[in-house]
Parts: sequence; structure tokens; C-alpha cells
Amino acid sequence: MLPGWIIYAAIAATFILLAISLTKKLGEEYAWVNRKIIHFSIVPAVLMFYYGLIPAEVFSAAAFIFGVFQLWPHLKRREFSWYQIEHNYGEVFFAFSASVIPLILPKEYATALLLAMAISDGVTGIIRHFYFKRHGFNVKLRKHWTGSLGYIITAAIIAFIFLDASAMGKIGWAALLMLAEYQPWLDDNLAVPLVGSVLFLLY
Repeated sequence: MLPGWIIYAAIAATFILLAISLTKKLGEEYAWVNRKIIHFSIVPAVLMFYYGLIPAEVFSAAAFIFGVFQLWPHLKRREFSWYQIEHNYGEVFFAFSASVIPLILPKEYATALLLAMAISDGVTGIIRHFYFKRHGFNVKLRKHWTGSLGYIITAAIIAFIFLDASAMGKIGWAALLMLAEYQPWLDDNLAVPLVGSVLFLLY
């Protein structure tokens, strides 16, 4: 008889693979939105990890494999154009970061950080895409306060559900992650997990 986690891991992987497949129908024009939809698709896996249905080691290994799966097209210069951007490795950094977080942080905190990476970053990117699309700007190169507002609101909600801290501490956590996402020097898929991991020392 198969271990129970195999079934749940397969279900979680199905959500991600379906997202990749379905976003292909939206096409290259919506590459930035498609990336965020794929971000959202890891939420079932994160929740299964939180409830003990998928072990941390399995979650980590699966995220690492997914990172390699996404890195390979970049190395071959044959990106999946409907969601991968040439010379932009954000989705690869996202997967590799997600593979490390469950191994180094307690389950509740790791869950909050992973959900912020998936949901808050996803909401932020979609808001910015449609804002700049409406105003005729290149959505791939700009950030805007409207997206950051979406980030801090969703991250605060996640913090209030999963973090054991004061109300101000939870809001501060969300605000610092928002700033890590907004800063222009380091890819946010590395900056947010790095800042979030350091912040654990305060929580």
C-alpha cells in the first residue's frame, strides 16, 4: 500500500501542472499574469504541508525538482514563452526558495512565508499588470504602489492567521516583506524569503 503522502503530493503536483497547462491558453501576452497564476497553484501544496499531509522533506524535494524543470528551458534558451521571461529567473528562484524554507523554519512560520510568496506576490503582480496595461506601460519592467498595497493587505491577513505575534508585529512582518518585494536590487523571489527567514528571529 502506498504511503498517504504520495497521494497528496500527486494531487498538489496536479494543481501546479494544470496551472502551467491552462495558462498556456492565455498566451505570451499574459506571461506576467500566467506566472502569478502558477504562484497561486502551490497553495494546495503549502496547506497540505501545514496539515501534515505532505512531509517537509517531500515538499522540499518536489520544489527543488520543479525548480530544475524550470531552469532547464532557460539554459537551453527555449523558454516556455507563455510564462517564462528571457533572462528572468524569478520562477526558478521561487521554486528553489520554496525548497529550502520548509527545511529551516518551523511549520507555522514556513507556511506563512510560503503563502506570502505565493498569494501576496501573485496578487501584487496581477494588480500591477492590469494597472499598467490599462495605462499603456511595460508591465514587465515596473512596480507600483497599487501592487504593493495588495501585497501588504494579503500578507497581513496571512500573518493574522498563521503567526504567533502581536497585531503590530503581524502588520510589521507584512510591511517588511512588502518592502523586500518592492526593492529593485535583488529579485523578490530571493529577497522575500531571505528577509522572511531573518524576521523569524523576531517571531
